[in-house]
Amino acid sequence: MLDPKILRLVAITDDAEDRRATLVDRVAAAVRGGATSVQVRLKGATAREVVEMTRSIMSRVSVPVIVNDRADIALAAGAAGVHVGEADLPVAAIRRFAPANFIIGASLGSDAELPNAKDADYVGIGPVYGSDSKSDAGSAIGVEGFKRLAALVEHPTLAVGGITADRALQIWHLRVDSETDRPARGRTAFLFLRRSRRWLP
Repeated sequence: MLDPKILRLVAITDDAEDRRATLVDRVAAAVRGGATSVQVRLKGATAREVVEMTRSIMSRVSVPVIVNDRADIALAAGAAGVHVGEADLPVAAIRRFAPANFIIGASLGSDAELPNAKDADYVGIGPVYGSDSKSDAGSAIGVEGFKRLAALVEHPTLAVGGITADRALQIWHLRVDSETDRPARGRTAFLFLRRSRRWLP
């Protein structure tokens, strides 16, 4: 079973080729700074490069490492799991060949993506805010859109898209039902930080 604690702060790699040589060091710095898991997102890299980079990251950090989009690459690298979007292999299909403890996350930005998201171990909802680091992120759904979609799934949820240090607290407060002061329906809202150049060298 997925431990939601690994999703408290997910460091997502950027895909800047001119910064790839320092990527492993920057990921390690993010984990030292409190990241509880890592998502390897290298859209412009070859499959071999992603496998090699994932293995290099895993050798430097003690937190789970998840690969974006490709379950086959994640398995080849020995990663903890995969995060898939609407255009990737469906969660149910991955379940047929992945090990039982393999983590599968899914993106959710509209009602049309709900069937796939409901099969996942966790759901990344967004983009909550506009994102300048992902060209195909779609239109921002806002905090209210995040809350509406989060209410439709029973798994841990992550806020994605434009999450900065200044916005994180607003999302974090969604963890608690303001009327009961208890965790809302047993779920927790987490967050992604992307391209954390403000904090890392």
